[in-house]
Order: sequence, then structure tokens, then C-alpha cells
Amino acid sequence: GKVLAKYLEKQQVVEAWQKTAWAKKLEARKRRANMTDFDRFKLMRLRKQQRSVVDRQVALMSSITGAQVIAKALKEQGVTVVFGIVGIPVVDVAEAIQAEGIQFISFRNEQSCSYAASVWGYLNQRPGVCLVVSGPGVVHALAGVVNSQVNTWPLVLIGGSCETNLEGAGAFQECLQVEMCRPYTKYSARPPKIEMIPNVLQTAIRHAMVGRPGAAYIDLPADYIQGSISSDGLQHIEPARQIFAQADTAAVEEAAALLQQAKSPLIVVGKGAAYARAETEIRALVDKYQAPFLPTPMGKGVVPDSHKRNASSARSSALRGADVVLLLGARINWILHFGKKFNPQAKIIQVDVHPEEIGTNLPIDVALQGHLPLVVAQLTAAIPGPFVDLPDSNEFIVALQQHALKNAQKQAAKYQEDQLPMTYHRAFFEIKQKLPSDVVLVSEGANTMDIARTVYDFDQPRRRLDCATFANMGVGMGFAIAAQLFYQDSRVVAIVGDSAFGFSAMEIETAVRSRLPLIVVVINNNGIYFGLEADEYEQLEQAGKLPSTALLPDIRYEMIAEACGAKGHLVRTPDELAAAMDRALAYSGVTLINCLIRPGGYQKLDFAWMTK
Repeated sequence: GKVLAKYLEKQQVVEAWQKTAWAKKLEARKRRANMTDFDRFKLMRLRKQQRSVVDRQVALMSSITGAQVIAKALKEQGVTVVFGIVGIPVVDVAEAIQAEGIQFISFRNEQSCSYAASVWGYLNQRPGVCLVVSGPGVVHALAGVVNSQVNTWPLVLIGGSCETNLEGAGAFQECLQVEMCRPYTKYSARPPKIEMIPNVLQTAIRHAMVGRPGAAYIDLPADYIQGSISSDGLQHIEPARQIFAQADTAAVEEAAALLQQAKSPLIVVGKGAAYARAETEIRALVDKYQAPFLPTPMGKGVVPDSHKRNASSARSSALRGADVVLLLGARINWILHFGKKFNPQAKIIQVDVHPEEIGTNLPIDVALQGHLPLVVAQLTAAIPGPFVDLPDSNEFIVALQQHALKNAQKQAAKYQEDQLPMTYHRAFFEIKQKLPSDVVLVSEGANTMDIARTVYDFDQPRRRLDCATFANMGVGMGFAIAAQLFYQDSRVVAIVGDSAFGFSAMEIETAVRSRLPLIVVVINNNGIYFGLEADEYEQLEQAGKLPSTALLPDIRYEMIAEACGAKGHLVRTPDELAAAMDRALAYSGVTLINCLIRPGGYQKLDFAWMTK
């Protein structure tokens, strides 16, 4: 019995051992020993394939495409919105951008999306980013690039390009894009390899926004976008940062001495002051010094237009009578008549971030280079108080107030003209009565923009957007869409001429698709500058004398908007316009108001005002 018990116990141990991994390996060896050579070959090939699949999966997990590299780099640089149009080869880039949580706004035309990115840089004080396809896409987007460079707004254009190994072979949309963009940018480059994309992007953003802002271009070949690298070797690049500096102390003291000697000083507030976010410092300067100020069109609102020292309504008198002019972020270019309307004996103090700009077109008595808020704070601290003891009784200020009152009375009379079709002034007045106090107004067109500059007042900065220094038409819809994305709690109203609207009319669909509460008012006078009534148009057309400025009479722009999913209104009278504005403001989507005004008839155009 004892022998039998030991045998059974040993048998149990043997059975347990047989179930171990070692026993299984021995069994596998026995099976292999009985395999044919062909069976062994199939087994080896199966195991090799399994290892290859695992290796590929591991490689994929540790690799990243060029499209993903640029998207992650944009996110690291703080980019939240990208404007563009996709196509070969940048579709992958746009999808990678969206995967990173960056909003991508797809437009219908590269000019419009580049304008949107341009004004986004102005509003955001960091570069707007625009993504376009190779060749023609980059060519079309040059409009926004040059606009940013001339207006000194930060922008980064990213363009796809052909494969590097096909350059010179007649590749799809092959174009010398880096070279083409270089004259109109502060920085234009192609990364030497995929791994360097984050470094080149950071450099482009830094060039675009540091010092005098401007445009930059980055070229992305198709093989970079579709290629991949190991994510382990990807470097983390710190976001580009602004660099600010004060003006030379001795120069500040010299400027303060001139301001204290002034009897009729004038402060000119330019677009650069709005971009630099200098409103707090400039308002403090005006309140302390009590000098009249004159804002340029996009400098409006830096100091509230309602401020009693605003000399906008007496612009010519202010420029002609000032004995000391303080230029704050304002260039002496065509907008200020190249300085030709200034008092020839006036002392000029110019503050600008860009030293080469100081002294352009006019000799400068004191130059202050630096970041405008810092320099203005230095000036404010250096002056003891008002330029005279009783500013309200100052002869210069009293004269300006009298001129302003006369001009205001003339303007008020124009607002009440009741003949039909409406005039510009009557239409603008009806719109003005309906606008909310925090409205963002986009204005473009020839007469539309010029007249609107004298009608609308602003108490906040960066709320008036127009074609600015470069004076290019077609910016309206791109500007309006970008502005509505930036000012999400305010209404954006774009007042555009019919000719100007034609440059970018299909962006109405972009606004509808983006679900923006945008209001567009097309000031329809049937032409460029001036249009024709229907009967006059027909007569001149039959006689073969139709002027080049004429457009078809009474085009139904509101029907185009309705076809794109927006609300459309056709208005001919002040009451109809007022009612349409009420409906537009009550609606949470896109509204287009087609406002028919007096065409004006054929007139000879005069451009002498630009050089007078």
C-alpha cells in the first residue's frame, strides 16, 4: 500500500510538470523534429512577418508627419486660428491643424483669407496665419502679404510647394515662392528639413511681430508635408516674445521742453498707436497736457472721439495752426498729405518704433524711437501739466472749436437731405442711428470709405477698420470675418461700396458657413466712384460711350446673399434702411442690406488731393 501511494504521488508530480512551459517547449521540439523542411520554412516566414508588423507599429507610434509637425509647432506658438484655402498639398496640414484644436477658417479666395489673417495680426498683436496651396495660391495670397508689410501688421503665410526632387522638372504648380515673397516680407524661408520646421516657424513669427511688425513666409514642400520623422528627435521651441524698449532719456527731455514752449500744440494719433495698445498712456497724456489731438482714420478711438480736445472736425485748421506737432505712431505719408499741410514753422516730434521711418518726407526736430506706450509714459512724466494755464481759453483751441462747430452744422444739414435716391450722408446717418456703442465698423470703397470717415465716431480703439495705408480694395469681407471672430461679443458691420464688394462677394458663404452674426451693407451707386441711372446707362451703352467706371444699374446683391443662406434686404428709402438695420441687429446670422443710393452720374475724376 505504501509503495502504491508513493507511485501515485510521483505520477501527480509528473503530470503537473508536463503542464509547465518547459514541458510545452519540449513537446514543440518533438513536433518540429517530425516537421518537413517546407513546414519549417512556413513557420520561419510567419514569425518574420509577425516581427515586421510589430516593428512597423512601434515605428508608427514613435513617428510624426511633417503636417503634424507644423500643426504642433503652430499650437506651441500660441496660434488659435488659421485662415486659408486647402488643396494639394496642404490638405493634410489643415486637418492636422484641426486635430490640434486650432480653428481653421476656410475661405473662397486666397486674397480674402490673406486679408483676414492680415487684420487678425493687427487686432491680436501677434501674427495672423494664412495657409494656401502652392503656385497660384501663394501668388493670390501676396495681396495680404503686401498689405501687412505696408501697414506694418504681423502675418505669417504658409504655402505648400512641389516636391523638392521635382524642382526644375516642371512639377505641379512649381513656383519660386521663397524668392517671390522675399521683397514683400521681413523673412522668407524654407526649412532645410522636416525637423527644422518648428525653428523656422518661431523665427518667422519673431520677425513678423518684433520691432516694426510685418509679414513672413514659410515654404512647405509636398515631401515635407507627407514625410515623417521620429517624434523622439522633435525639439520643443519656446513661443516667440515681444521686445519693448523706451526712448533715450535725453531725447525725451528735449521733446518735453518743446511741448512746454508750445502755444498751439497738436497731437496726431496714428494707426500705430492703436496697434501698440497705447490708448491708456495717450489718454493720460492728452488729459494732462490738454492739447488738441487729431486721429488718423484707424487711429480713431485711441482717445475717444467724444473727448473735448478732439480736432477731427477742424483737421485742416489744426494742421495749419499748430506750432508743435507730436506724431504718435503716425507716418508722414499720403494720409497726412506728406506733411505739406503742416505749418511750415512747426516743430515736429515723432515717436515711432522704426528709426528709419522717422524723418520721412519732413525734417524732424526730435526723434523718439521706442515702444509707444513706454515712450508716451516717459513724455507724460516729463511734462509738468497743461501747455497753458487755461486751455479752454487758449486762442488756438477756441479757433478749432469754432471751426469744428461750423463743420458739424454743415454735416448735420447733409444728414437731413430727404430727396430720393438717398445720398451717401443720409444713408450713413440712418445706419449711424442704429449702431450699438461697441460696434466694430469695417469700411471700404472709394467714396463709401472716404465719406464714412467723417460720419462715424468711436470711443474705443481698433473698432474702425478700413483699407488703411495700402488703400487696396477687396479687404472688406476678409476684415469683417476676422473681426467678428475676434470680437465675439460685439456686432461687426461692414459698410462697403458695390465695386469693393464685388472683389469678395462669395465670402458671404464663408460667413454663413462659419455661423457669424455679420451685417454687410452694400452702398450701391451702380459704379466705381460714380454710377449711372438705368436710362442713362442704356443711352451711353447704345452710343458706345459707356464709361469704364459704370456697373450694371441696381444689381440685386441681396439675392446673392440669400442664395448663400443669409438674410437679404433691398432698401431705397431712409425708413426702409432703418427697418432693415433693426431686423439685421435682431438676427443672429448673416444679413446683407442692398442700399440703393444716388448714382451721381458721369464725372471726371481728380486725384490731385493725393499730392496737394
